[in-house]
Amino acid sequence: MSGFLGEFLGTLILIVFGTGCGAAVNLKNSYAKGSNWLYISLAWGMAVTFGVYVAGQFGAQGHLNPAVTLGFAVFGFFPWSQVLPYISGQLLGAFVGAIFVIIHYYPHFKETLNFKNK
Repeated sequence: MSGFLGEFLGTLILIVFGTGCGAAVNLKNSYAKGSNWLYISLAWGMAVTFGVYVAGQFGAQGHLNPAVTLGFAVFGFFPWSQVLPYISGQLLGAFVGAIFVIIHYYPHFKETLNFKNK
């Protein structure tokens, strides 16, 4: 259960910070509108770092990606019995993280997608 919870929270953190940065840069009337590649690169780097730290604190290895989990299992670095809980935690964490970003940036999404204001 600690692997599931760690991967869930780590992936949630990854998605909230990473896609939150993408939303902040690309949506209308957001504070980071027009930021450059350095801002985005640093945000994603910190998102991955914080995600791995959070996953590690909850007993997971911090894969944060089903491809990493499957790759480790295929080459014998990770037990197959833990693959399903890890991948389940990663998928649910990504989904919940995306929901948080959508809720937080809803007014910006609404204004960006409103084509009448062009």
